[in-house]
Formats: sequence, C-alpha cells, structure tokens
Amino acid sequence: MGSPDAHEVMVSVPDERLDWLTQLYQPKKTVHATIDCVDLPGLSFLDDHGRAAARRQLNQWRTADLFVLVVRAFDNPSVPAYRNSVNPKRDLDELRTELLLADLELVTTRIERLEKQAHKPSKTQARDKAELTLQLKLQEAIESEKPIRSVIEQTEGPEMEIVRALNFLTLKPMLVVVNVAEDDLDKAFDFGSSTEGMEVISLCATLESELAALDDESRKEFMKEMGLAEPAARKFVQSCYRTLGLISFLTVGKDEVRAWPIEKGTSAQDAAGKVHSDIKRGFIRAETMAYDDLRQLGDEKAVRAAGKMRLEGKTYIVQDGDIINFRFNV
Repeated sequence: MGSPDAHEVMVSVPDERLDWLTQLYQPKKTVHATIDCVDLPGLSFLDDHGRAAARRQLNQWRTADLFVLVVRAFDNPSVPAYRNSVNPKRDLDELRTELLLADLELVTTRIERLEKQAHKPSKTQARDKAELTLQLKLQEAIESEKPIRSVIEQTEGPEMEIVRALNFLTLKPMLVVVNVAEDDLDKAFDFGSSTEGMEVISLCATLESELAALDDESRKEFMKEMGLAEPAARKFVQSCYRTLGLISFLTVGKDEVRAWPIEKGTSAQDAAGKVHSDIKRGFIRAETMAYDDLRQLGDEKAVRAAGKMRLEGKTYIVQDGDIINFRFNV
C-alpha cells in the first residue's frame, strides 16, 4: 500500500555526458534534463468502495505522459501483502484490467453520445461518424483485453488527433517496476503478454532509500560491498526517459552546460525553440557536433580540424547527444 497522498517531485535525468562536458568547459552551472514524477498512493480493488476510489484517482491523472506500474515481489511480515499474498503477476494483471475498464467506461460514454449525434445533420456530422467508427474499434480492442495503444498508429493522423484529447489511460506508454528484496535484484520476471511492449526493471525500494540517504563516498563503498554498478534509481529514471520517447541535445559554454529534452524525431528548428522562441523564429543554422566525436578528439578545435563540425539546416533531425550552437537573427 502507498501513502495517503500523492507526492510530486522533479527528478534529474542522470547523464554521464554532462559530467564529462562539465569537466571540459568548467561552466558556472550544469543543468540536467528533468522528469516531473508523481508517486500515487497504492490502489486497492478489493471492494466496490476501493475500486471507485482508485478509478477516481486514475481519472485525475489522465493527463500524465507515462504510467509506471509498480508491483510487489518481496516478503515482509511487517508490511501486509495485497490480498494477503505476494503475487506480482496477479497484481500487474489486475492493474492492467482496471486501466482497461476505466478506458472502456470512457469509450462507452462517447459511443452513447455519438450514436445520438451522428444521425443529426450538423457541421460536425462527418467527424462524429468518423469518431463513432473509431470508438467502436476501441471498444472491441478493450473487450479483447488489448490496450488502446495496440490499435492506434502512434503517429500524427486523424485517429491520434481524436484519441489524444480524450487522454485514454491505455494509450500512454507504460513501464513496469518490480519491487524486490535485496537478495532478488538479479531475479528475472516473466509476465508473458501482460508486459508486451513494456520495459520491466527490478529494484529494491528499501535499498534505494538507504543509498539515497548516504553521502557520495559512503554510497560508493556500500554499492561496492553490494556488487552494484549504479543505483537502480538511475536506471529507473533513464528507463522513464526512453519510454517517453525522449532524447537529449546538449549546449555547452563557460556559462552553462545543459541537456535539453526533446522527442525523438524533432527538427533542428523546433529544438531551437526549446532554448528560446526567438532562436526558433530567427533560425539560420545549427552548428552541430556529436558528443562522441568531441569525447574522442578532446576539444572543439580538434573536432573542427577533423571536419566533424557540421552546419545543419531547419529540417535536420536532431540526434541524441548532438552538441548544438544555434545561429539566428531576429
């Protein structure tokens, strides 16, 4: 079970590239990409009251970009287990089912409304008929226990335009976290089709809490004793970043070294808008080098000498780890 209230926290995305660039440029500040995380109370579906409360809570968070489904896989007599037994696959399947049912409720409501509207001559009649056809397709998918994301093209188009505004829960990307005991960190979990298209990671929340409370030196020593290469919390945040479809481009200089989160497939001009709207508006070109080239060659002068510095135009698709200096005029 979780805490009685939701807790929101801004989490920095670990990026060793920023560590190296900070050593190279010695900037006044270093800024990591961040993810806004909300830890929801544990959901209970043991009875109608619990199910209704859980449904209300899920509906409040329909605007989230990613859902992390946390299931328990550790024994601890002092922490009562859900349904009096530890069964992560059962708990995950129940969570998925409730998410599907919450979406089915929304789909059914839309279908009832659209069936009335679609037969009335109006300016929106053609759109209403198109949405009704789509909602019936979604209803069929959910009743077959398939998430909405499995039947919707994850690209821009008429269907995505309709469903995005409705914030369906099972349209969101999802990540599964298995909360394990310290001795089970290397244990593999097979959830079968329940986790199709999802990344599954294991971590020990108790251990991560202990690590977070230590200073850097003590943390390194403790991790060495435990045989850990890095805290699982780092892997978790990086997994969230990947699952969201995000990459980072980097900007460097004496004032600041910074990672900028963008969606994979973003153009150079749109990436410029992340830095400032004026840079996007007055975009001329993007002076670009790859982090790997800079790391290998040692400094910008060597990158230029090797012909690895590029001038890219507005439509260039930014790659993860691109270091960019935008040229613009407004």
